[in-house]
Amino acid sequence: MSQLREIIPGSAVTLHFSLSLPDGTPAISTFDDEPLSFYMGDKTFQPSMEIALYGLKAGDEQTLTLTTNQAYGEPDPSLLQEMPLSDFTDANPELDQIMTFSLPDGEETMGVIREITDTHAMVDFNHPLAGHEVVFTVKILDVGLPDPTMIQDSIES
Repeated sequence: MSQLREIIPGSAVTLHFSLSLPDGTPAISTFDDEPLSFYMGDKTFQPSMEIALYGLKAGDEQTLTLTTNQAYGEPDPSLLQEMPLSDFTDANPELDQIMTFSLPDGEETMGVIREITDTHAMVDFNHPLAGHEVVFTVKILDVGLPDPTMIQDSIES
């Protein structure tokens, strides 16, 4: 009889997960889609979400309600940026629309349009779940061998 591996630092993990608000409003879910595969410590999840996975094995299911600080924290007012409408050459922003923005380093980030005037749009670059408690539900499908580089990275951080 084979023994199931527990999730440890660096483990290769395949799981289904969902994030929702405590009132049941869904934010994201892989349960009706492809599962997510990642290595523990690769920053796929917030640290408190990752901590909740340690010790789980294939077949385990868990649902936790995370406080605002355990999830995505409080909104940071410095992440609200006023942008001229002339910067939106490819699209007309709409209130509460989630848009992708290119950063100077070539990376992309998401922002939510919070306000629109005749000349500017106020874009919120906080995580959409910042300021909210979050219900984190997981079903572990597989736990693989740890990646030694991920173990070293989590020891150093």
